[in-house]
Amino acid sequence: MLAVPESRMHSLQISTNGEQSPLLTPPSSPKMQDSCSIAPLTPSQSPRSEARAPRPAPFSVVVAIDFGTTSSGYAFSFTNDPESIHMMRKWEGGDPGVAHQKTPTSLLLTPEGVFHSFGYTARDYYHDLDPDEARDWLYFEKFKMKIHSTSDLTMKTELEAVNGKKMPALEVFAHALRFFKKHAVQELREQCPSLPERNAIRWVLTVPAIWKQPAKQFMREAAYLAGLVSPENPEQLLIALEPEAASIYCRKLRLHQLIDLSCRPVSNGFLGERRSIDSSFRQAREQLRRSRHSRTFLVESGVGELWAEMQAGDRYIVADCGGGTVDLTVHQIEQPLGTLKELYKASGGPYGAVGVDLAFEQLLGRIFSDDFITTFKTKRPAAWVDLTIAFEARKRTAGPHRASPLNISLPFSFIDFYRKQRGHNVETALRKSSVNFVKWSSQGMLRMSCEAMNELFQPTVSQIIKHIDELLARPEVQGVKFLFLVGGFAESAVLQHAVQEAFTGRGLRVIIPQDVGLTILKGAVLFGLDPGVVRVRRSPLTYGVGVLNKFVAGRHPPEKLLVKDGKSWCTDVFERFVAADQSVALGEVVQRSYCPARPGQHRILINIYCCAAEDVQYITDPGVRKCGAISLELAPAPPGATPARREIRASMQFGDTEIKVTAVDVSTSRTVRATIDFLSN
Repeated sequence: MLAVPESRMHSLQISTNGEQSPLLTPPSSPKMQDSCSIAPLTPSQSPRSEARAPRPAPFSVVVAIDFGTTSSGYAFSFTNDPESIHMMRKWEGGDPGVAHQKTPTSLLLTPEGVFHSFGYTARDYYHDLDPDEARDWLYFEKFKMKIHSTSDLTMKTELEAVNGKKMPALEVFAHALRFFKKHAVQELREQCPSLPERNAIRWVLTVPAIWKQPAKQFMREAAYLAGLVSPENPEQLLIALEPEAASIYCRKLRLHQLIDLSCRPVSNGFLGERRSIDSSFRQAREQLRRSRHSRTFLVESGVGELWAEMQAGDRYIVADCGGGTVDLTVHQIEQPLGTLKELYKASGGPYGAVGVDLAFEQLLGRIFSDDFITTFKTKRPAAWVDLTIAFEARKRTAGPHRASPLNISLPFSFIDFYRKQRGHNVETALRKSSVNFVKWSSQGMLRMSCEAMNELFQPTVSQIIKHIDELLARPEVQGVKFLFLVGGFAESAVLQHAVQEAFTGRGLRVIIPQDVGLTILKGAVLFGLDPGVVRVRRSPLTYGVGVLNKFVAGRHPPEKLLVKDGKSWCTDVFERFVAADQSVALGEVVQRSYCPARPGQHRILINIYCCAAEDVQYITDPGVRKCGAISLELAPAPPGATPARREIRASMQFGDTEIKVTAVDVSTSRTVRATIDFLSN
């Protein structure tokens, strides 16, 4: 055993020729506190399947929370009646003409930072505050995007409220999740008074499939802080990938629950009349299910008719078009069980509906100046929220064939503030601006032509079309038959029309489920009932560790040479666990064995590196970064025990929605506490 100093992070790894070799963390790598030395034993070089013994469900009900950028909600299903999905209660408040089976992702805290309200209640209360008073309250909206856009996400990342004040992001998310927990548990107890208080609920949180591991861990930590589950029972919380959840739900639908855009036109912001493709009895029954007074949706015990007609190997794309992001996943049907196999790693980007909101804000900047809009948002935050609500209502009515203009109300506070700031009224600003397609109406509104409104959609919609087109061009995706549009943004007739025009002529059927905005939520419930339905996933990145291998002159760079105890080693070699876009089945594990470098060592810490490239040689290569660490907590040896070589076998799973690690002490067969952390870099 090589002696290694405690002041540095070291590990020993078996090289390809079987010789033990120490790994030194490169000088550029951040040192981690309480780091411990490790020495490895023979690793397993490839994933292998590890059967998991089936266990009866330890919970009575699944509650899924679809935490969206613009709107959120929850649904649940009892394990003894898995064919019934119960939606949350209709929310108080809401906008005229807008269905509100979800509530806005809006959080209001008092000036002291105490939770006040969430959703419509928060938005309406904040809107009604006196402008001077509103500046002291902390109002957060569309804050989920911060988690996606932050490249160095940590437990200390902060979010900025509308008034500019900052607060730890973890606390903001925990407030929101705590709100949903309170409402869901209250409703469950009303329906099932005998529901146990502890461990009766399996919780499911939805996240975009393109989110990286730190963001997924962040949501889990927020759920712990909110009290949804305890860190001691991590299996009680599942992270569901949004397009996967939609795919799981779509496979349960009957034909009359699907709208085929390939067969009908879109007009005036609404879908054309749906052609009857099922029996009148089934349609009548479905209408009963979808009654406004019913919050229960029935799903098939098997698969729906469209899936029943599919053959093994049939492929389709699910495009989750949400408020903040667009998420694409490619699935293949596996018969006869109807399980799903991911064919290409999840892809997408920040092309959600908020892009249209940003385009509207930029339009206002062209008319009234960017400086004024920035000042108005800061000085009159509640009035700005009022303006965005007015725009949202009109945005939902936009359509490719709409003929009449759209009127957007400007709050009186906006009109008055502009006059005081600039010395003339908004009508004058409109006349002087170069924007010809927006006029001022005598009713005190911005009058926008339908062409102008559609133009606001174009940058975002074009990005979505471009991304789907690039995905379809990949060889792994050849032979796709269906494109399912889901998510809140998929309700937009502008987006529907653009996708329809771009792809239906290429033999691709574009299909939208009814209640498209609730598809992910319902699918997340089904995922919680049966997490094994997606049998094979693709790794989004290449993951591995740094090791030392025997130095080979002519093959290894001279600058990587390390001579230790008379032996020549190549440092910084990247040993891969799993490659980007590699297929990994649920339950497959990558195993590595390690032993402590010194007697009495209590902790083994292993740095994890990742990159987008499939083939990488060194942890110092461009694009490779340290992304996390595995921690193995070792129980002390029994008193009087003779020091012996101690093997710790770590098993990593890359086929689930989160990377997981378990470990066992080989000599005692006891489980070793193992954690993997992506937030402490």
